[in-house]
Amino acid sequence: MIKFENVGLRYGLGREVLSDLTFQVAPHSFQFLTGSSGAGKTSLLRLMLLSLRPTRGLVRVFDKEASTILPRQMPYIRRKIGVVFQDFRLLDHLTTFENVALPLQVRGQMETSYRHDVAELLKWVGLGERMHVLPPVLSGGEKQRAAIARALIDQPDVLLADEPTGNVDPPLARRLLRLFIELHRSGTSVVIATHDLSLMDQYDARRLVLNEGRLQIYD
Repeated sequence: MIKFENVGLRYGLGREVLSDLTFQVAPHSFQFLTGSSGAGKTSLLRLMLLSLRPTRGLVRVFDKEASTILPRQMPYIRRKIGVVFQDFRLLDHLTTFENVALPLQVRGQMETSYRHDVAELLKWVGLGERMHVLPPVLSGGEKQRAAIARALIDQPDVLLADEPTGNVDPPLARRLLRLFIELHRSGTSVVIATHDLSLMDQYDARRLVLNEGRLQIYD
C-alpha cells in the first residue's frame, strides 16, 4: 500500500532529517512508529500522506509513484488514507457529528446518505451521547475519539495516527488502542506514531524505530 525505497528528506539546505528509508506498509498490517522526540516521526507520516515530497528516493502509494501523481488525483488517493493529528483539528463551531461528517459533506454528499453511518461510528468510539455538542465542551479524550471517528468515516485503507494517546490518561490510552486493534482486524492497515513504550508493550506488532534519521524494523 505504501512503499519507500532509499528515501531521504531535508528541509532547505540543512542536513537530512530522514535518510535511506526502505520499508513498506502492507495491506491489513499494524505497526508502531517510534523514536525519541524530534526523531522525525511526524515528517515520515507526512511523507506517507503525500503532504511532503522526499528530497530523494522513491515513495509509492497505492501503486502510484508520488512524483507522477497529478493534482486532480490527490483527493482520491487521500480519501484512502485516514489521519489523526496531534492537535485534533476539530472546528469549534461545528458539533461532534458535523466534524466527523465533514469529509463526506465536503465531497457533496447529502446528510440523509450518511446520517446513520456517522451516528453508528460515534457510538462505536463512545461518543453516541455527545454527538450534538461543540468541541469546547468535550474533554481531551473525547476530542481525540472524535478525531479518530472523522479519520475513519471514509473507511480508509490506511490509518495514520500521530501520537493519538499523547493527551489522555493510561486507561483511555488502552481504550483507544483497542479501537485501533479492532479497526485493524476489520481490514485497515494502521500506523501509530508514539513514544509510549508501555502502550506498545500491550500489543505484539511490528515496530518501526527512527534513530538519528534512520529506520530500524523489528517484526
